[in-house]
Amino acid sequence: MLPPLIEEKLRKSVAEHAELEGQLADLGLVANPSRFRVLARECGALRKLVERYRELCRVRDDLAASEALAGDSREDAELRQMARDEITRLAPRVETLEQELIDRILVEDKDASRNVIVEIRAGTGGDEAALFAGNLFRMYSKFAEHRGWKIELIDGHATDLGGFKEVIFSVAGEDVLRDLRYEVGGHRVQRVPETEQSGRIHTSAATIAVMGEPEEVEVEIQENDLRVDFYRASGPGGQKVNKTSSAVRLTHLPTGIVVAIQDESSQHKNRAKAMRVLRSRIYDHIESARVAREQDLRRSQIGSGDRSQRVRTYNFPQNRVTDHRIKQNFNLERIIGEGDLGPLIAALRSHDRDERLRNL
Repeated sequence: MLPPLIEEKLRKSVAEHAELEGQLADLGLVANPSRFRVLARECGALRKLVERYRELCRVRDDLAASEALAGDSREDAELRQMARDEITRLAPRVETLEQELIDRILVEDKDASRNVIVEIRAGTGGDEAALFAGNLFRMYSKFAEHRGWKIELIDGHATDLGGFKEVIFSVAGEDVLRDLRYEVGGHRVQRVPETEQSGRIHTSAATIAVMGEPEEVEVEIQENDLRVDFYRASGPGGQKVNKTSSAVRLTHLPTGIVVAIQDESSQHKNRAKAMRVLRSRIYDHIESARVAREQDLRRSQIGSGDRSQRVRTYNFPQNRVTDHRIKQNFNLERIIGEGDLGPLIAALRSHDRDERLRNL
C-alpha cells in the first residue's frame, strides 16, 4: 500500500498533468516559444509519473478482481486456480510499481529532468587543489559520456600545471539534475602530490555547486537591474590573455550576485555565457529560499546542500572514495579514473528515499 500522502500527491499530479496538457493545446502559446518549452518540459516530466500511476490503478483493479474470483466458492475449481495464478503474477507488479512511484515522488521533483550548470572551485591546497578540481571536471566529463549527456565548457581559469582554479560548465541530457544534485558540497582529496619530495600525504579540497538551468521566461532579468563591466582577460598566458577588453562581469543589483566570464575572445559570447550562469544562480537563489521556507526534508536527510559541507573524500593511497552522507566506500579508480559514478549516486538516491519514507 502507498502511504496516504503519496497517494494524494499522485492524484494531484494527474490533475496537474491534465491542466498542463490543456494549456499546451492553446494555439496562442505558439507565439511564445519560451513559455511553450517550459510547459512542455513540466508536462513531459509529469507524464512518466502519471502513466505509471494509471498503470498501477489498472493492475490494482485486475488484482482485486482476481482475488474476488479466487475466493468465490460458487465458481468452479479451474477458474479459481486461474485467478490464483493471476494473483501470483499481479501482486509483485503492484509492489514494483508502488516502489517506483514512491521513489519518483520522494526523490524526484519537477526539476529532476532540468539541465544544469556546474561550478567547481579549488579550495584549500594551492596548486594541488587546482589539480584536484581538474580531476573532478574530467570525472564528470566521463560520467556524462557514459550517460549520453552533453557537456559545454562555459568558463575555466586554468593553472600552469594543468588544473583549474575554477571551471564552469553546463550538462544537458535526461535526468541530469536528478543525479548531479548529490554532488553539491565540499569534496576532499588525500594523496601525495607530484611535487612532494618527502612522500607526505596532503589534504586538499574543492567545492561543487550544481544549479538547474532555467529558461529565459522563468527568470526575467531587466537590463536596469544589471551592471555590466568589461575588462581584459587574465590567465597563464598564450591565447588566454587578450589585448582587448573582452572579459565580462555582470552584477545583478537586486541580489548582489556577480558573474565574470572570460573564456571567449568575444565580448558578445562572454556576455551570453555570463547571462546563462547569472540566470541559473538567480534561479538557485530563489529556489533555495523557497526550499528553506518549506523546510524540505532533503535539508535534514541527504544534506543541506551547503557548499562548505564536506560530502566526499577521495583517498588515493587506499584507492577509496568515501561518501560521508551514507558512510559507504567505493573504488577510487572506477570513480575518479573512469567516471563510474552510477553505483554511488544510486546508493545516495536509495538512502534519500528511505529517509524520506521514514519521516512521512
